[in-house]
Amino acid sequence: MTIPDSRNRDILIYVNGTLVPRADARVSVFDSVVQGGDAVWEGLRVYRGRIAALDAHLQRLQNSAKALAFAAVPSNDSIRDAIFRTLAANDMRDETHIRLTLTRGEKVTSGMNPRFNQSGCSLIVLAEWKPPVYSDAGIRVITASTRRNTPQCLDSKIHHNNLLNNILAAIEANVAGVDSAIMLDVDGFVAETNDTNLFIVRDGQVFTPFADACLPGLTRRMVLDICAAVGIPAGERRLSISEVWSADEVFTSGTMGELTPILQADGRIIGSGQRGPMTQRLQKLHRDYAYEYGTPVPFI
Repeated sequence: MTIPDSRNRDILIYVNGTLVPRADARVSVFDSVVQGGDAVWEGLRVYRGRIAALDAHLQRLQNSAKALAFAAVPSNDSIRDAIFRTLAANDMRDETHIRLTLTRGEKVTSGMNPRFNQSGCSLIVLAEWKPPVYSDAGIRVITASTRRNTPQCLDSKIHHNNLLNNILAAIEANVAGVDSAIMLDVDGFVAETNDTNLFIVRDGQVFTPFADACLPGLTRRMVLDICAAVGIPAGERRLSISEVWSADEVFTSGTMGELTPILQADGRIIGSGQRGPMTQRLQKLHRDYAYEYGTPVPFI
């Protein structure tokens, strides 16, 4: 087994109140996340001893758990403590990504019905040394044939673990030999990529799709807030794929990838084919924001 960062070979992972070695980190085969992907999650990033948008992530986790009618959900204070314990145990202060998972919990027998869940939620805190998944230099994408969920079927505002349509789009990207895939909504407008939100830049203005068929990402929100603070015209509207192809710049946003320029989409060169000035400016503003406004990790 090849581990991208050898330091992650010996990490301790928080599972239901206990910190355990990587090889021993597991939940029951009766857990809802195993039975039906019945769980919610958040991705967090640590910057120089601060966790970016921690309170907002925890609130979104609570909102998602409430939407799915989870019972005996742990408080934000207890989840925050579990995160801090995990970071302290692994001596993690920077360049760290946290995968926070809350499942409906263990069932008394196999099956989909939440009535079988009688033990309360399961909480997993997985922290790894992990730089952004994409290079600042840029990525290539295709448009996937797999559509992003419509709220008529499964609301993307629930940050759930049922990610098979995103995975199908990622498979399309892998087969095409590119880095990621743009997913359209059921009306044919751009939603997001299989793992990030998406922005275009045209004539000095920044646009992102409405958060209808896409997750209203917290890094996406940061970008819009930063634009408002520094006077960059920005907003939400429907975007067609041809607007992506003909944009001056296109970039993605997300906790795992931060801000990443898209250099080529469906074989079309975007703009100059290199990272554009607006993307470069927003990358710096975003990192400055994360360094300054994140929640301090108390053991540092």
